[in-house]
Amino acid sequence: MILDDLKARGLIQDHTDEVALRARLSNGPITVYCGFDPTADSLHVGNLVPLLLLRRFQDHGHRPIALAGGATGMIGDPSGRSEERNLLDDTTIDRNLEVIKVQLGSLLDIGGVARMVDNRDWMVNKTALEFLRDVGKLITINTMLAKESIRTRLEGEHGISYTEFSYMLLQANDFVELFDGYGCEMQVGGSDQWGNITAGIDMVRRRFSTPAFGLTVPLITRADGAKFGKSAEGAVYLSPTRTLPYEFHQYFLRTDDRDAERFLLQLTLLSVREVAAIMSAHNDAPEQRHAQSALADGVTELIHGPGEVRKAKLAAGALFGGGHLDAEGLDALRGIVPETAVESSLVAGTDAVVDLLIATGVCSSKGDARRTIEQGGIRVNGERVGSVDESFSFIDGRFALVQRGKKQRHLAVVGA
Repeated sequence: MILDDLKARGLIQDHTDEVALRARLSNGPITVYCGFDPTADSLHVGNLVPLLLLRRFQDHGHRPIALAGGATGMIGDPSGRSEERNLLDDTTIDRNLEVIKVQLGSLLDIGGVARMVDNRDWMVNKTALEFLRDVGKLITINTMLAKESIRTRLEGEHGISYTEFSYMLLQANDFVELFDGYGCEMQVGGSDQWGNITAGIDMVRRRFSTPAFGLTVPLITRADGAKFGKSAEGAVYLSPTRTLPYEFHQYFLRTDDRDAERFLLQLTLLSVREVAAIMSAHNDAPEQRHAQSALADGVTELIHGPGEVRKAKLAAGALFGGGHLDAEGLDALRGIVPETAVESSLVAGTDAVVDLLIATGVCSSKGDARRTIEQGGIRVNGERVGSVDESFSFIDGRFALVQRGKKQRHLAVVGA
């Protein structure tokens, strides 16, 4: 049963009555939903756990619904926040939704056993009076004030606006709409959603006099105290235009040993048994980082496909491998390191390397180039340049990778 798998992965934080939930899941497929608000033009890796939770239900034979929150995204969920969100306009919401719907659809069988809905469909034509009459009457202020997400904001420095206070009603109403329209009996989400989920369960019970179910997954944290899903450059997004697949792969390669098993269990579709085998190999030779490699490969393939995993590895090999460079590896670096278009005739000059350094901007002048070469600070295609009159060749007639010091790299591309 899926509950046993989720427990083995450490993926259950809160849930409604377990005996009743197990009984319902044993009776056949259940329709379950999770909401994703379009607050940015991409989901980030923090959204992966609840999204994969829907996928896990799907893989166990249940019917997932991914709710893209076109309506709730305009309001902003106060859960887990200390201050108000910036309100988004229709144009921004629409643009964000276009990307997020594709990301949701890439992991779910939309049009098959899975569905995707937008809560604007039932909210856009509902008047304020209708909402207060049909929805507001089904929940008490006492109940809302008792929720931790609301209480925390009320006690905080910034308080909470009526707009964000009403978010719970909107999400609870989503559950009512999905129960009524699609027979959805269960809502899942991150642990910060528990108050909103239980409000929806209560509203379904009041409206239809029938039970509904809820379950949350823990919010992922990192052992080093840093926020999961954050890199030195900011949030790690699922969109390849926001976070390059190479950077995405590298983020997971840098996972702390203390987090590796947990992330493998919670962020990949590997079975619990497969994860145990990976961890056994990892513990036998931790310096080889088997767990981090499996994690980076698994999550990157899930989001970007096997082709991007291969490119990420080729790029890393070209940057850090220290071995033979080839055209395929250097081509994988395009978009990752700065590049400059150059002429193939550059190699024929008497100061070819010096000209290359100036053309790529790695050195600011011939004097700078000569000094840096003499100090041993320049490599071209992985080889240290020993003198200013040394020659070089373009790999495959196309590429030259220039390196100054340990970190500065630049790709020269013939005719780019």
